[in-house]
Amino acid sequence: MTDRARSVPASAFARSLRVGGVATGFAGATVMGLAGQVLRGQGADLGRAALTPANALRVAGGLSALRGAAMKLGQMLSMDSGLALPPEFSAPLAQLQANAPAMPPGQLKQVLARAWGPDWPKRFQRFDVRPLAAASIGQVHRAVTRDGRDLAIKVQFSGIARSIDSDIATLGRLMRLPGVLPRDVDVTPFLTAARAQLHDEADYQREARALSQFRAALGDAFIVPKVWDDLTTPQVLAMDYIDSQPIDTLAGQPQAARDAAMEQLITLTLRELFDLGQMQTDPNFANYRLAPDGRIVLLDFGATRDIAPLDAQAYRELLRAILAQDRGRMAMLMERIGYFRGDVPKARRDLILDLAEKASAPLRQDSPYDFGNATLVEDILREGAELGQARDFWHVPPAEMLFLHRKIAGMYLLGQRLRARVALRPLVVRWS
Repeated sequence: MTDRARSVPASAFARSLRVGGVATGFAGATVMGLAGQVLRGQGADLGRAALTPANALRVAGGLSALRGAAMKLGQMLSMDSGLALPPEFSAPLAQLQANAPAMPPGQLKQVLARAWGPDWPKRFQRFDVRPLAAASIGQVHRAVTRDGRDLAIKVQFSGIARSIDSDIATLGRLMRLPGVLPRDVDVTPFLTAARAQLHDEADYQREARALSQFRAALGDAFIVPKVWDDLTTPQVLAMDYIDSQPIDTLAGQPQAARDAAMEQLITLTLRELFDLGQMQTDPNFANYRLAPDGRIVLLDFGATRDIAPLDAQAYRELLRAILAQDRGRMAMLMERIGYFRGDVPKARRDLILDLAEKASAPLRQDSPYDFGNATLVEDILREGAELGQARDFWHVPPAEMLFLHRKIAGMYLLGQRLRARVALRPLVVRWS
């Protein structure tokens, strides 16, 4: 846990001022960039002037300070390099995944007093004001109740739930600044989906239900913390504290243990998509931990998304086409799902299909796929970045697709971190 603490702007006015400052700095830097191009005798290129690393860092820094909807939107936009934003922007935004300052103790106590009443300290033998972790919407504290329950308590940042609509509207204006996105790119559907998702994530009682549902569905195969309803509110989530270590500790265990853990997590991802009708879509490594008995602990179900049966069926059909290497059917299904628009030129469509075939190659492999020696993620990101340079046919993919790809990419990266070897085709073929 970092030692940084920074008060979260709670009012819509304060938050709008912060984003307004980002927008002003962004616009000013863009104008200076255009002037520099003219002075150097170059053609004035608005996109090149706007999409600089400095501007990207300016936006990322502003979103990090606001946390909440602003920071979550930045995370969402960083999920799929080359499809939603160009690499100049996606790389700095990706740093928002684990770069959130904590609330100072005074603000924390105010939030808890509103949730539990002014006498809330009397409920606890101990409450650690120093958080175990802080993310975009809240932070987690360890506490022991008067009756001896050892708990992890997730506390939402002040004013986050109330700020979602105004944050999304303000950030929508930021995204529409000249030069950020091509003129014909419509971000409205993406922002609408983001708003709905963020309202879901800000409801900790909804997350508590998701925790309980996964706990019941998975049984003893994984450890999912128990929720304590007497201390859970829309802004505070109380659950068992689970003694565990980071999932990275598996990296020092024998190959068989690493392979088995990765196979279990990949199977869980497939089961979420095709069986449970729910998916925890945040694959941050911190959400997977290792208990002393060797079982994997699953944490943070705020980003759980319901998967409609029709969507699951579309991905099942796409999986069949991928395994069969039926390129024509892949193209039809990918257009239906939203990987590209119907008017995309054939050459660009072919590039996207080439990328999909390369990304899915491990799924067609019967022998164990060696994540540790693979460069697939890096190759896909590089080629996706090249696709993103063609601004004339950009479109923002459906939020559902971005979340699914975030989860899949996260599994690849975790497999790479653990240097696991897993035969993927036998795992996926049962769901096709």
